[in-house]
Amino acid sequence: MLDHDLSPFTRPALSRLAAGAALCAALAAPGLAAAGLPDAIASSKTLTFCSALSQPPLEFVDENQTPVGADIELGDELAKRLDLKTKWINIPFSGLIPALQAGQCDAILSQLFIKAPRLEVIDQVPYAWSQEILAFKKGSPVVDDPVEMSGKKVASVTGTTATVLLEQANEKLKAEGKAPITIVEFPTGTAAFQQLMIGQVDAYGASFEIGQYYDQHNPGEIVTGSKPFYKILTGIGVRKDEKGLSKALEEQFALMMKDGSYAAIYKKWGIESDMLDAPMPTQPAN
Repeated sequence: MLDHDLSPFTRPALSRLAAGAALCAALAAPGLAAAGLPDAIASSKTLTFCSALSQPPLEFVDENQTPVGADIELGDELAKRLDLKTKWINIPFSGLIPALQAGQCDAILSQLFIKAPRLEVIDQVPYAWSQEILAFKKGSPVVDDPVEMSGKKVASVTGTTATVLLEQANEKLKAEGKAPITIVEFPTGTAAFQQLMIGQVDAYGASFEIGQYYDQHNPGEIVTGSKPFYKILTGIGVRKDEKGLSKALEEQFALMMKDGSYAAIYKKWGIESDMLDAPMPTQPAN
């Protein structure tokens, strides 16, 4: 190409523009790093989340295989406020913490309950309450307490609290000399729900939010117990050596609570009952 084809810019001018753009990019990353974000996030300007995308209305994929849900919108908004893009990696629930520890993502946003064993290996930024219920196919006997499922088959997702609670119910049933629950584990909530629908299991141990979603979107097919039997805090999982990221997420979440954007997301998805009343510190407290 001839120099006059570059008009109104000359090659030296273009070189200066390119150098200036490179300098701006170089200056942007240190700014994010100075704000406490890890170097990898600061340089890529991308916040990568691991999530089990089979848990509507919190995280799932639409007909275009695009991640959607309350947690997705929350994560996207947190990243936006940090001047970052988001990337979502679909990981089976049982593999979320190993994936985070292996560096496949920067954080977990996937209705991860805050529990002592998890806090031994990761930190968690509280952002909601979660509750557990039993979901049934319409026409089946409905109960609230898992111990009332003695001798029955109950589906759950591997690695979830529902599985642990069903195992605890079995310990109680064993002590009482009663038939245990047959716990049938699946890698995803979608698979567990499908097994309930075709009658391969008697119930599905799931979060209240998931049960409510399936109830609303499958009218006349799914029913839940009259009340949740378990309630616990949920948090964003972050590696323990990334205190800056935890602090940044904690601060931006507090601002979302203050300006109403947090409430707007939860109202949109019909899960207002899970909202926190006030921000909480990262667990364990930094």
